[in-house]
Amino acid sequence: MTPSVYLISGIQAAGKSTVAQALAERLPRSAHVRGDTFRRFVVGGREEMSREPSQEALRQLCLRHRLAANAADAYAAEGFTAVLQDTVLGELMQYTVDQIKTRPLFVVVLAPRPEIVAAREAGRGKAAYGAFTVDELDSALWESTPRIGLWLDTSYLTVQQTVDEILARAEPLAR
Repeated sequence: MTPSVYLISGIQAAGKSTVAQALAERLPRSAHVRGDTFRRFVVGGREEMSREPSQEALRQLCLRHRLAANAADAYAAEGFTAVLQDTVLGELMQYTVDQIKTRPLFVVVLAPRPEIVAAREAGRGKAAYGAFTVDELDSALWESTPRIGLWLDTSYLTVQQTVDEILARAEPLAR
């Protein structure tokens, strides 16, 4: 299998971590790159995203996406298929795609219905939604995120069915 990168995006509680891990486990030589890890590396001076983010919060978000893209590229350069998952919305989708140099690059957006995401969020042990609501992020996904790659309504798909769909239907982006 040719080393490649899969970018798995979607709003919080859409299933990105679980699907990315399951996808990586199905590939013969793979690495799961968790974009949010790069946010947590910032200790002093971290600024979180909010409804009206500061310039510093936006710079840190771009840094997070750039570092995650660099990590995915480094794994691919060493012969791994990198599965990079993060919440990449709005204009940052194209920015992040542009940061990933490896080809083939597959972009997959998990887009379950908001009521499904809300139910998943209620059943999780962690709270992903602080400054935003499910509906706000779902609106940002659909209204401001470019339609790049494969968009999947995973509302009623199991994790394995979602991975099957990705492997069957995702197509590499053209440069």
